Amino acid sequence: MNIIIIEDEIKTARSLENHITAIKPEANIIAKLQSIERSVLFFSENPHPDLVFMDIQLSDGLCFEILKSVKITCPIIFCTAFDEYSLEAFKSNGIDYVLKPFSKDDIAAALKKVDEFKSFFQQDSGPDLNNLLSKIIPPAATKKNFLVFKNQKYVNVPTDTIAFFYIKFEATIIRCFDQQEYSINQSLDQVASMLSPEQFFRLNRQFLINFNAVKEVEHYFQRKLLVQLTIPTPEKLLINKEKVHTFLNWLENR
Repeated sequence: MNIIIIEDEIKTARSLENHITAIKPEANIIAKLQSIERSVLFFSENPHPDLVFMDIQLSDGLCFEILKSVKITCPIIFCTAFDEYSLEAFKSNGIDYVLKPFSKDDIAAALKKVDEFKSFFQQDSGPDLNNLLSKIIPPAATKKNFLVFKNQKYVNVPTDTIAFFYIKFEATIIRCFDQQEYSINQSLDQVASMLSPEQFFRLNRQFLINFNAVKEVEHYFQRKLLVQLTIPTPEKLLINKEKVHTFLNWLENR
């Protein structure tokens, strides 16, 4: 089995390699990559491996940028210190999601899932597909509320009361339908990965909007769209022409 490790922490990559080779002596670690840029270059110029271990937060950004640049067809085991990316990870060839700090047993369990997955496709008779998938894919879960701190109080803000999220002075801000605003610690990328993609849409780098907040959409210059919400926004909500089709499908298909 040829394996690639994408991990920007050298000690963690070395530890992961030691666990893998101890569990599977036949495994061949063909590359250890530390950045999005080097990973994209590698997958563009080399045969793909049988399995990838991929850290989510790399020094030059989130690993999902790699998957947007190159198509990786083999299974991926994501390794991260954070659990908020699980939904996006399982949408991206993820077969398991290992939280750091991981142990040898964690890696062994993840490799066992890979073997079960491989065995399934090698069987002539039909195994219980639902049972197999239940072992691989966790129940879909989306965030129902955000705990925020404002005016010396902690407050739960239900997701369905949020009209949109946006970036203000590099902070992520919640604006509710009642126009109350709250600052949260998560990045907009992290927030998007926690929410239902049917209910919330990432318009651009600045805005993530709730379907229920959309009032109307009109054509704009250079084949863009201008989105009007039911409440005021700090700036015009514009969608680039490359994203117009996806956005209109999101509005229509529900």
